[in-house]
Amino acid sequence: MQEIRYEIMEIPGYRAIGLKWDGAYTEVSSLKKIIYSMGSRVSELEYAINPKVQLGLSYHLRPDGFVHYSVYEVSEEQQIPEGMMEIHVPEMTYLMIHHKKEQNIGQTYDNIYHWLKESEYEPLRELDIEYFDRLPIKHERYPHDRDVNNPHFDILIPIVERT
Repeated sequence: MQEIRYEIMEIPGYRAIGLKWDGAYTEVSSLKKIIYSMGSRVSELEYAINPKVQLGLSYHLRPDGFVHYSVYEVSEEQQIPEGMMEIHVPEMTYLMIHHKKEQNIGQTYDNIYHWLKESEYEPLRELDIEYFDRLPIKHERYPHDRDVNNPHFDILIPIVERT
């Protein structure tokens, strides 16, 4: 079993700009093109707070797939470039895990799910929103120098204390 270090952290709310993808699991190859395209367009974001860290924000809002925002955190001065959109992410508590190269991504997410089941936390589920995954919101932080075929990145799962 993979050894994983889990960390609980608060992240203040932020504004991000980038590209949105809304698709089925069978269309995920088109998502990779969106992520690559956004990475090549980061130079259009002159007020990017950290242009070397691309964010992938996934929301499992459909039974056959998910909505994904490939974005960069930006300051309020940033205008929205043509073809892009903005998203405001509220302050949240996250479970943070580093996914290493050579590890199976599906296994990493399974490990996260099992860790949460045994902890005093559970995945955040926004009120009045139907989700279609046991980890309904997944935020990932990709370093600029990652290998897209064998990536290393941080996984952040919004959580709340179990009631």
